[in-house]
Amino acid sequence: MAPLMLEQALTFTIGMADTVMVSGLGESAISAVSLVDQLNMLLLQVFGSLATGGAVVAAQYIGRQDRAGGCDAARQLLQTTLVIGIAVMAAILFSIRPVLSMLYGSLEPALMDYAVTYLTITTISLPFFAIYSAGASLFRAMGNSKVSLYTSMLMNAINIGGNALTIYGFGWGVEGAALATTLSRAAGAAVFLRLITKPHQALFVERILHVRVNPANVRRILRIGVPNGVENGVFQVGKLVVMRLVSSLGTASIAANAVCSSLSGLAVMPGIAAGMAMITVVGQCAGAGAFSQARRNTAKLLGFAIAAMAVICGGMMLARGLLVGAFNLTDPSRALALPLITVYLAHTWLTWPPSFALPNALRGAGDARFTMVVSVGSMMAFRVASSYLLVRGFNMGVMGVWIAMYIDWLVRSAFFIWRFRGVAWLKQRVL
Repeated sequence: MAPLMLEQALTFTIGMADTVMVSGLGESAISAVSLVDQLNMLLLQVFGSLATGGAVVAAQYIGRQDRAGGCDAARQLLQTTLVIGIAVMAAILFSIRPVLSMLYGSLEPALMDYAVTYLTITTISLPFFAIYSAGASLFRAMGNSKVSLYTSMLMNAINIGGNALTIYGFGWGVEGAALATTLSRAAGAAVFLRLITKPHQALFVERILHVRVNPANVRRILRIGVPNGVENGVFQVGKLVVMRLVSSLGTASIAANAVCSSLSGLAVMPGIAAGMAMITVVGQCAGAGAFSQARRNTAKLLGFAIAAMAVICGGMMLARGLLVGAFNLTDPSRALALPLITVYLAHTWLTWPPSFALPNALRGAGDARFTMVVSVGSMMAFRVASSYLLVRGFNMGVMGVWIAMYIDWLVRSAFFIWRFRGVAWLKQRVL
């Protein structure tokens, strides 16, 4: 768990570094990076979803002690994610301004220029991120989370060092932040392409440039990856719809929302780490047929996530003024940001883990369709609809968006806890 938590801390740092280090350019730059990152999260979730599917299949092969099947699943995952990464990159590069206008409406000229620049450069990194995401998931499926931790350390060093050089040294601003992010992802992809060829591991891919398609394993990966991708895709689309609502409230609201969104990643790191561990642990248990052990281990990981997040949220609550102050906000934006982060920290430790970590246990057993239905339904019926009701109907401003998010979490938690307490999720089969 410790390597996974440290890795999440480093991942959080990469995302936060761009926002903090461009803050000197003004709130238009902060807002542009935030808006584009919402779109980037949608794109990155595609690869994360496929990687999850590959990790579940690989972990179950490992649980069955079928090394040949696991190695083939690793190859299929790397090939599939790379092809999709190249296709998505090409589609976005040919439609950047129309996409931004469709998602966020009529943005201020300076904000739109920053957003176009940042999105153009970071889109080039999508194939690299696809390989990185697949590689990291495969090593986690083997129980070797240290590799992804060390790779994240390298990527952080490149990103933060690159930001410092390009933003402060060369004066490239948003362009420099985007370039550093792209180079860091390219480095991560290169590391995993090299390491996955080592034959002493439980999973490896020999002759990695040789294309070999196994339809059966591709279908197994997609059986988990597609529902997970639909779930995450709709989730991110819902967030984009909500961000369009936030963008209509003005630059101060956009900036406050951006800062609190960045800080929120720090609070949920233990929950993300626990969720990643659940995929590996439950996947291997399911492959071996040890279902009672899968349930016990899931409960332990969920309890760890809640306890660790309570500690982090408590510390952040005490330091919330300093944390918000690090982003160089104007007084109106700061006045909006402080209440947002205060309410967030008060309950996230209890409601986030069953909403987002626990479903990974269900996916690890192959129960991806149930998590998809619940997540998609809750997102659209509660988060999106409630956001517009609270903002437009009750004039609650950006706080209404965050309250709608909490309603969504409560609904998810209720369904996933109910499913976990039953036996249906343990009867799913991937292999």
